[in-house]
Amino acid sequence: MTATRKMFDLDGRTALITGGSRGLGLQMAEALGDYGARLLISARKSDELEKAQAHLKARGIEVDWVAADAGKDESINTLADAALDKLGHVDILINNAGASWGAAAEDYPLEAWDKVLNLNMRGLFLLTQQIGKRSMIPRKHGRIINIASIAGLRGNPPGAMKTIAYNTSKGALINFTRALAGEWGAYGITVNALAPGFFPTKMSQGLIDNIGAKTLIAMTPLQRLGDEEDLKGATLLFASQAGKHISGQILAVDGGVSAV
Repeated sequence: MTATRKMFDLDGRTALITGGSRGLGLQMAEALGDYGARLLISARKSDELEKAQAHLKARGIEVDWVAADAGKDESINTLADAALDKLGHVDILINNAGASWGAAAEDYPLEAWDKVLNLNMRGLFLLTQQIGKRSMIPRKHGRIINIASIAGLRGNPPGAMKTIAYNTSKGALINFTRALAGEWGAYGITVNALAPGFFPTKMSQGLIDNIGAKTLIAMTPLQRLGDEEDLKGATLLFASQAGKHISGQILAVDGGVSAV
């Protein structure tokens, strides 16, 4: 293996991926596992986690799972305990679990606002805090990758989605990433965020259907939606030694949408 290839090698590393049973989370789990990381994936539904585990094991990846609701404090405590018990320590934390809710801002239900912000920001903060304090800070090493969105970089075009809580949470996550990178850099921990554009996933499919895939593709400079491989390279960069001098950055993976 050449020195450059070795920079991306994750043999001996461990990774916790929330929302890891399907969609973007499973895609990132494949990337880290294919490069040697030992995984713990988490999501709310055990049946989806079992299916994801079988899929990953078929690729030769070592993986465990824990069912947890990342929007509930007690579940986060259980997940952090399980991660340290099963993995021993956490080298890589991917905060991918998230939710959205569509409604006009003037009629947006408070319970919807609380649900989205509790999962997308409060739960993410609590888990990151625990993994940082209990594993990464003592070991003076860590890679944190937050999954934001281009919805956190800009507002929604007129006539498009009405997701004020989601946009707000992702905007907050972007500055959370920068602030935490500033604080935890002294411990050898990098903190970065990926901001995906339009990827066909269970959460985004309603939006794609509502606006129309052809319309979204026409809005995208590369004239395509994201696919099942498009987050892998960026994830590996932020997770590996190749990205050891990158921190506090937000990388849009959106086919150029945020550039125009």
